[in-house]
Amino acid sequence: MRNRYVIILTALCLQCIATVANVASAQVLCAPDTTDGIIHRREVYKSVDTFNLKIDIFYQVNKTGKGNRPAIVFFHGGGWAYGKPDEFFTTCQRYARLGYVTFSVDYRLSNRNGEVPVKGITPVECVMDARSAMRFVRKNAERLYIDTNRIVAAGQSAGGQLALSTAMIDRYNEKSDDANISCRPDAIILFSSCINTLEGWCDHLLGDRREQIWSISPFHHVKPGLPPMIEFHGTYDDQVPAWTARYFANEMEKAGNYFELHLYEGKRHYLGEGNAKYSNYYNEDVLELTDKFLGKFVNR
Repeated sequence: MRNRYVIILTALCLQCIATVANVASAQVLCAPDTTDGIIHRREVYKSVDTFNLKIDIFYQVNKTGKGNRPAIVFFHGGGWAYGKPDEFFTTCQRYARLGYVTFSVDYRLSNRNGEVPVKGITPVECVMDARSAMRFVRKNAERLYIDTNRIVAAGQSAGGQLALSTAMIDRYNEKSDDANISCRPDAIILFSSCINTLEGWCDHLLGDRREQIWSISPFHHVKPGLPPMIEFHGTYDDQVPAWTARYFANEMEKAGNYFELHLYEGKRHYLGEGNAKYSNYYNEDVLELTDKFLGKFVNR
């Protein structure tokens, strides 16, 4: 009997060692939660100043043991001052069921107990966080069985600007980031995205650093060789005018990039208004078009 206990304890110790090795240097914040066959875990992807920035991860158990899964990294909206990662959780679960590893990113917000803006936290810092999050995903691709050639960035509103920044805004990187790890996604999905930051709210958040407003504007950083993109936008969007998406589409076409624009007549900023399942961001019809885009460029 004593020998049996020794064998059991040894096996448990080996299992613990394997688990620790598997998560490598990542800081795990909570035990994995399994709901409807989807594992949800939370880790810290960057510590900066007083912030431990988190990333929520959703995936199915990998039965092949191979790094062949595509990934989507979502950035929530909220004007760089509001919003929460859980606004994308149901979307993460949807795509995890389809075989993706999905992520929803927590980034610094220019909001402290309702005070907006917060000195020292601007859209520039949000850009740096987005690029750090993408590097975290690529760095940990092997342990999460992700194909490093099939990593997608996605975002809504200001989160769309952050998704774009991972491919277009090379000027800003956290000093602690490993610059040898690429933050460039292989495709980008945009929902009511902020494409041109030359507007009043972004200027307000930048404050005495407003001269940096050009440097984080995707519209002003269009160049050849960008990843394929898809954008969904309402023609009556009262927060991000639809004409900015049209102009961006023209510039992308001139540069020889693939940019697929879907305009929704009469829709405002929240394309899925009334659809609480997806935080009013969109409805299933939008996601079905997203699926087709992914099938063309990611699930080859």
